[in-house]
Amino acid sequence: MAYGRQLQTAMDRLDQSLAKLRNIIKRGQVAEALQFMEEGELKERYEELQNIINISQTGNVGARGTSQTGTF
Repeated sequence: MAYGRQLQTAMDRLDQSLAKLRNIIKRGQVAEALQFMEEGELKERYEELQNIINISQTGNVGARGTSQTGTF
């Protein structure tokens, strides 16, 4: 359930950033739009979402690629 909430929050933030980008473009501020996408908030939001997805795909594996559970 926590994953779903994290994912939805990240998607909402990305959506807000895309709305900001749209407004920047509407105002004709091309340089600002490029910076927003390449170095700014939009890039950060995309990376945040990408990290959440990547972490969800690792499964139950530790830092060294070994299982965290096993026989004791």
